Amino acid sequence: MRGKDGPGRLGPSCSVEGNETLNIRKAELRDVPALFKLISRYAVEEILLPRSLTNLYEDVWEFTVAEEDGKLLGCGALKFYNQELAEIRSLCVDEQLKSKGVGRMLTEALLDEAEGYGLKTVFALTVVPAFFEKLGFQMVPRERFPVKVYEDCLGCPKYSCCDEVAVSYELAWRRTEEVEVPVEAIDALS
Repeated sequence: MRGKDGPGRLGPSCSVEGNETLNIRKAELRDVPALFKLISRYAVEEILLPRSLTNLYEDVWEFTVAEEDGKLLGCGALKFYNQELAEIRSLCVDEQLKSKGVGRMLTEALLDEAEGYGLKTVFALTVVPAFFEKLGFQMVPRERFPVKVYEDCLGCPKYSCCDEVAVSYELAWRRTEEVEVPVEAIDALS
């Protein structure tokens, strides 16, 4: 999923559990009604915060989606706070595709995007920290992100009884995992 394969495409189509092929791409205006429907299902269960249609139209550029045959099956947004920090939010997948790798693919695409912008840290507030920990995120104090608390949390209806946990991923970790060592250096060590 690294790199762009054309306008709006984040990478090749991905196979999920065998036969189904998903396309991971940036959201478009035509996706907003489906984004609203998907996010609203999770908001009713108080797993995600609700997003209005107006808000989704304003912020559609933040979203990456998973689709198959034109049907939106998952989404996630990357909200920028400054030149070093962004948040993954509104991450959700169709109920029938839970635990099939779609959330992981969306998260990896969002991390790729953040890395492409040269960001240092990506965080999320979540009620499912184990999902993010499997992808290399670490639990951190929410106070580490005061701009998030000030901009979003203070106005949240769940502020005084928030059940979300902060998780963080340092993008430098990805770069050290992908370091290529020249053959000459390996030979010199032998």
